[in-house]
Amino acid sequence: ARCGKQTVALVTGEERVVPRDPKYWICTVEAMPIHMDFEFLAVDEIQMCSDLDRGHIFTQRLLQARGTRETVFLGSESIKSLIKSILPDVELITKKRLSSLSYIDSRKLNKVPPRSAVVCFSVDEVYAIAELIRREKGGAAIVTGGLSPRTRNSQVKVYQEGDVDYLVATDAIGMGLNLDIKNVAFASLSKFDGFIHRDLFPNELAQIAGRAGRYTSNGTFGVTAGCQNLSPDTSYRIENHIFTDIKKLQWRNAILSFEDLQCLIESLNQKSSQSYLIKARENIDQRALTVLSENKSINDRVRSTHEVKLLWNICQIPDYRKISLSDHVHTLQEIFFLLSDLGQLPEEWLEKKIVTLDKYDGGIDGLSKRLAHIRTWNYVANRGDWLENPQSLREKSKEIEDKLSDSLHGLLIERFVDRRTSILMRRLKEKVTLTTDLNEKGELFVEDQLIGKLEGLTFVIDPSGSSNEKKTLLAASRQAIKSQISILVDQLYSSPNSDFSINNEGKVMWRNNVVGLIRVGNSMLEPS
Repeated sequence: ARCGKQTVALVTGEERVVPRDPKYWICTVEAMPIHMDFEFLAVDEIQMCSDLDRGHIFTQRLLQARGTRETVFLGSESIKSLIKSILPDVELITKKRLSSLSYIDSRKLNKVPPRSAVVCFSVDEVYAIAELIRREKGGAAIVTGGLSPRTRNSQVKVYQEGDVDYLVATDAIGMGLNLDIKNVAFASLSKFDGFIHRDLFPNELAQIAGRAGRYTSNGTFGVTAGCQNLSPDTSYRIENHIFTDIKKLQWRNAILSFEDLQCLIESLNQKSSQSYLIKARENIDQRALTVLSENKSINDRVRSTHEVKLLWNICQIPDYRKISLSDHVHTLQEIFFLLSDLGQLPEEWLEKKIVTLDKYDGGIDGLSKRLAHIRTWNYVANRGDWLENPQSLREKSKEIEDKLSDSLHGLLIERFVDRRTSILMRRLKEKVTLTTDLNEKGELFVEDQLIGKLEGLTFVIDPSGSSNEKKTLLAASRQAIKSQISILVDQLYSSPNSDFSINNEGKVMWRNNVVGLIRVGNSMLEPS
């Protein structure tokens, strides 16, 4: 916005928006254009060098990526000592957090305060908790790593604009999202990291808890939904940002040999001579390469340096589907055979893969699966050197991804947000005069939402809502009901006797509604 759209490039694994002559490149670490020169280069979250999954990529940037005039690494102080030992001339600048982060006691889910993020570590848990919050609080937005950027941003917008007061998320909120969160409540303290099920480390918990309170606004963090309390030592460390110094960085050899497949695998498995660099565990790309190298038909094809490089580039395709390694490898093999035989991917072949995903039924699970598939083909379409005319397929793939993303967002809203409650709560918080309408049937609408029905002089709240929602409905309807009842009382008072009747149960009827009761009094002619 400040520099002009035509000067800024955005490059991730899934998106490539590059104007004719960009001055600024904003990229994920994986997608950084490492063979270009920049005066200024910055890498955020540099403590991720110790991450078991992506750490080796951050480490490679720390060791190799440089701006010609200035380089900045931003991150936790836990990596400060190690960076100082690797780069003795580095200038260290400490920025203090301007707000406090405090631990609060365990709370039941229905007692978690508004503007909270509830964090757990599986999609099933996210959905279950969001269902509970919808019933108790009117709704929640969803953030998981499996959502497309567009769906995630749409969900975040629902929370940021105050349509809901709760966000249910995995650790996907730990990076890249700066939100108006006052409290983080952990519903779980352990996760499956792709290899084992383990407890989160204090620094990982702090990365997530630190979403609460930004700039000068204080924040809190705690546990909920039956999750065990944090130990006093862990909560103290998070509050005061005191973590064990990082001693080892994840590393994978970046100087690869492409003489043949065996040489490539050996160079990937090479260990560093530096004691602070620990060989990273096999990631999905390396595991896929190992499986493919054991395939005789692949081995027969890979005879040149070019084909070894091609196979390794294909192995970099992300596995968004996360179904199984064999399914992912099958897709990679199909792509390799086509590129090896033809030099490029047939556009009809890729178009068929893309177009078959252009459907929007199947509920949340069906849309999520299709979205994972289209994200893979979107990545492939963004590899311009694999296609003769990539632009049209890139646009088609992106269009379908956007439509799937919007459809999924709509279904998430439908399932996890009570639109009526969220609209009314938002308007009540804004302290504005609510628009009301009473139709001929006596139905009362506030902000175009059905609140309840006037039956004579009695207001009946819409019975479809939960007990917590009824409080919101009553709060929203109170002022409107007062004015409507006042009008009705005037009409009743001025009505002639012929407008009234008494039924066999002693109920006084007016306009087909009960407005009074006759009960046994002291004598036949003196009823109450």
